[in-house]
Amino acid sequence: MCSTAFAQIQEGVWIPAPGGYTVAATILRPEGPGPFGAVILNHGVPVSDKERAGASSSDLLMSAAVFAQRGYVVVLPLRRGFGATGGEFAEYTGSCSHPDYLGGEQAAAEDVMAAYEYARALPYVDPHRMILAGHSAGGMVALFTAGVRQPEGLVAVLAFAAGRGGNPALHPGVPCAAEPLARVLDMVGRSIKAPVMFHYAENDQYFNPDTTRFWFKRFTAGGARAEYVLQPPFGDDGHYVFGDRAGVRYWVPAVESFLARHDVPFKRLDTSAALNR
Repeated sequence: MCSTAFAQIQEGVWIPAPGGYTVAATILRPEGPGPFGAVILNHGVPVSDKERAGASSSDLLMSAAVFAQRGYVVVLPLRRGFGATGGEFAEYTGSCSHPDYLGGEQAAAEDVMAAYEYARALPYVDPHRMILAGHSAGGMVALFTAGVRQPEGLVAVLAFAAGRGGNPALHPGVPCAAEPLARVLDMVGRSIKAPVMFHYAENDQYFNPDTTRFWFKRFTAGGARAEYVLQPPFGDDGHYVFGDRAGVRYWVPAVESFLARHDVPFKRLDTSAALNR
């Protein structure tokens, strides 16, 4: 265990899952006894097997630090088939012509729930102030877990560039099988209870605005409490605004406003000052 900047503590843990396997995770938290709220922050899905094998929590560690600065314990699990967790890629969704998004999300949600319940039991965590968050496919599994598993203590869901089926090299901005994924969002939107923020950039090369608005409309048709944020273009590919250091100044204000509207504590800091430390 070691101290990091901003008086934070970082550690690696192994989380037992009901299926008899363990999930590798990184915890980043403020110093002190708490109790702190907790964010389960979920990674996306690289296209290649090699990239999945090399996956690391470090890709989202900068984003996690933003939440830790504002008084949250952040747990970053590596799901089955990724990085140190290894094993079979459990959330494989099949081909674009016959995708099994439901099966993929169910498998991913098992790993997310293991991390969620582990976090709730930590002595420095407030089990009644839990947030599910994620980037790209991690945003989708955050939504799915919130709606289908309905975990206790959940107060908000933050979905950054959420979706599946994108491949900029083949079809920039246009994911395959958008309608099958919309059907999963239909189901989740009817059951989810926590408020949700969808956050995208205009120049997302995985999921263009037409697609993400379509998904959002399907999600909210069942009565879900949700907000859609579309920020201006960011860099060459706005899909990565959440994980980029320079992107903090764009997504943090949206999170601050959203959480404030739902009475979820989130310390306000000077974002520009924090970036210059």
